[in-house]
Amino acid sequence: MRIGFFAALLFLTVAGIFGCRQSPTADGAAGRQLVVSWELVSNFTDVKDGFEARFTIKNNSDQTLTDANWALFFNMAPRPIITPKTPQLATVRHINGDWYTLKPNKGFTLKPGASTQIRYEGTEAVTKLTDAPLGLYVVLYDKAGKEESVAEIANYTVRPFTRKEQMQRGRNDLEPPYSAENTYRNNLSVSLLPAEQLQKIIPSPVKLTTGTETLALTSSMSIYTEKGLEGEANFLKQKLKALTGKDISVATGTPPATGIFLKTGSVSVNGTAKEAYRLGVDGTGISITGSDAAGVFYGIQSLLALLPTEAYLAPTAAISLRYTQIEDAPRFPFRGLHLDVSRNFQTKETILRILDLLAFYKVNHFLFYTTEDEGWRLEIDGLPELTKVGAQRQHTSGKETPVLHPAYGSGPNAYAEGRYGSGYYTKADFVEILKYAKERHIKVIPELNFPGHARAAIKAMEARYERLMKEGKEREANEYRLIDPNDKSVYLSAQGYTDNVVSVGQESTYRFYEKVVDEIAKLYKEAGVPMDVMHAGGDEVPEGAWTKSPIAAKLLKENPTIGDPKNLQAYFFQNLLKRLKKRNLEVHGWEEVALTKSAAGAYVPNPAFVGQKVVPYIWNNLFDPDLGNRLANAGYPVVLCNVSNFYFDLAYTNDPREPGLYWAGYVDTRNSWVFAPFDMFKTTYKTSMGKPLDFTGLERMKPEARKNIRGVEAQLWSETVKGRDMAEYYMLPKLMGFAESAWAPERPWETIENRQAREKAISTGWNVFANTIAQKDLPRLARINGGYAYRLPPPGALVEKGMLRANVELPGLLIRYTTDGSEPTSQSPLYKSPVPVTGSVKLKSFDSAGRSSRAVAVTSTSL
Repeated sequence: MRIGFFAALLFLTVAGIFGCRQSPTADGAAGRQLVVSWELVSNFTDVKDGFEARFTIKNNSDQTLTDANWALFFNMAPRPIITPKTPQLATVRHINGDWYTLKPNKGFTLKPGASTQIRYEGTEAVTKLTDAPLGLYVVLYDKAGKEESVAEIANYTVRPFTRKEQMQRGRNDLEPPYSAENTYRNNLSVSLLPAEQLQKIIPSPVKLTTGTETLALTSSMSIYTEKGLEGEANFLKQKLKALTGKDISVATGTPPATGIFLKTGSVSVNGTAKEAYRLGVDGTGISITGSDAAGVFYGIQSLLALLPTEAYLAPTAAISLRYTQIEDAPRFPFRGLHLDVSRNFQTKETILRILDLLAFYKVNHFLFYTTEDEGWRLEIDGLPELTKVGAQRQHTSGKETPVLHPAYGSGPNAYAEGRYGSGYYTKADFVEILKYAKERHIKVIPELNFPGHARAAIKAMEARYERLMKEGKEREANEYRLIDPNDKSVYLSAQGYTDNVVSVGQESTYRFYEKVVDEIAKLYKEAGVPMDVMHAGGDEVPEGAWTKSPIAAKLLKENPTIGDPKNLQAYFFQNLLKRLKKRNLEVHGWEEVALTKSAAGAYVPNPAFVGQKVVPYIWNNLFDPDLGNRLANAGYPVVLCNVSNFYFDLAYTNDPREPGLYWAGYVDTRNSWVFAPFDMFKTTYKTSMGKPLDFTGLERMKPEARKNIRGVEAQLWSETVKGRDMAEYYMLPKLMGFAESAWAPERPWETIENRQAREKAISTGWNVFANTIAQKDLPRLARINGGYAYRLPPPGALVEKGMLRANVELPGLLIRYTTDGSEPTSQSPLYKSPVPVTGSVKLKSFDSAGRSSRAVAVTSTSL
């Protein structure tokens, strides 16, 4: 879900490249010997919020490059390309999605040892190193124009972004450029707190009291459990074994006087019984009583969070626990994480680690996003092309071939080491994930995103169509075909695709959807997990889809009440809903599934699906700020996924080195923590460009509609996420703030109407939370499951009157610095208070595990 970079920009020239789909296998030595660098020239161009950039290409081969024997291919954050005012020796063109080519113009010559520069411009600013071209490769052509070799560029550099015109998103960007000095000023609102003032656990329980006495938790204590809780007991046993180094026995039946007791019973907290628990630590041991097995499990997680940080550093025979009483239940029944593994793949092992993380922070839904334009990640019986074609990306001679082209830097070769464009989960993998999640009381929700975002499925089914037609099996070939072959519609999706929408007027599209759902249901049954929810996607169908499809035209003629072709999306969803309801599935989808286009051209809540077990997920609180309120007021049960709070793929800051997207601004841990679900205007402050938002005349949530807020969900889209460590970096510590918003009871500041008083209360609460993250949770996360790759914020710093002043966003982290130009290490001087310096200073933040942030630099002339 994101706003289209390409909206209304169909004037751009799209390269039309045709030919065979297999990558050539020739040596390609000349291509490998090209040296390429890329530089962002400026975002302050004649095009509003546009950019200008240049490639420098040096030919270190012994072959002359001409206007006919080579082309450079690459991926880049989707931006429409503008025809340059000054003629260039080569031209950059958009092909499809984020796939581009640089092709020489007539008369081009680059002799051995020579170099040249190619400038180009585009719309939408570029301010991150992760926006820059990546996955570069060269295709060489023979005299007949046939591809003869493909070679990755081995020597490629991106020049740093250091100037204002590189660091800001055009002249309308109201956010100041990133600097250590600005960070220092932002960090002045937090300060170091003593341990006794920290939050006891994240997320906060409803009620918690502690005493002064302590209980020694040792391996001699046994876990006593009632029948039906053996899974929870064994989970606790394994966790305690990791901490004590010894086995702890599990028993059922009559318990002795002391021990660890797990049971279910009548528990209701703040009117909530489901997932509720009571936890007690006293002289008789530890007791956890849950309203259900999930409540017992969350009581166990709270117990593990109560353990002192030192217990996680090394196995210890006895762990000291203060007497504690907790009564707790979740604020919302739906607390979810959406993980995109289609843009860039994550292994099964990474998914299991993430599920452990979700369980610890009491997140109980996992939306598994395995289908997209750029990849299909789940093996489906009877449709082998979905993974043979849809699960791998590679060079192809044109977007028309039934192959997935490179995306997000995946390069020309499928399954290349260190790349994340190819991969899928076998049926056995998926069943294992389902079982693992069930043990942790996490519901896995599958998503099949139609009718847009469907390119991987489309290309896979076209490959299937071609195979079966060659075998003379025309009926079978058309059985699951997803396109109208005569569709001449012209559109450009939010991510730059011209061919990612299925045909909604043919039965084969619905037959395909039902086939996939039924095969997934079999995997749930094999795992022993009920499947009662299907997420249908439904977002970002581009303007222009179906407008020149003969099949769609016939459908509109037969059903004149549909009216606008755009409303074919609602038609598709209504048709799909009937089929999924027959399978007893509650249907979830992005907000578009609950909208319809009015006669005035505006999107309004569609009353047709209210009360039909349809749950829209609302992300668009910036560009349509009251949409969540309007849908809840209309009677829909909604999941709030606010982009300005819960989009983990948005960069933490506007530092060019900080990875991530920023089309909707920036999201840090504080953003995910400061969320008022029933009055979102209180915690939605500004537009993506930093302009204060005006909510005058917008619809507020009615008191009676609060019951319609099913819960909240965080999203991690993966365009810029490469591998496990990056996924964990993007999630942590943001996930902690999200967990607090999802589980903890209403924070006092949520109901304060006076903005000044509210901001003061928010600042006080955030200071406690930030200290808790640094002093308690990060040290623990450094060690459990071998350690998670969380982000440490770089320090803020400035030099004022010759004195270095520094601070950090998460108090409790250490700051170390150097004055000789070297990178700070764990042995560098520790910053404790302002110190005199001259010249340049480099600083990093460090945690107790010795991990460090990126370095920042300041000089005595910074101000």
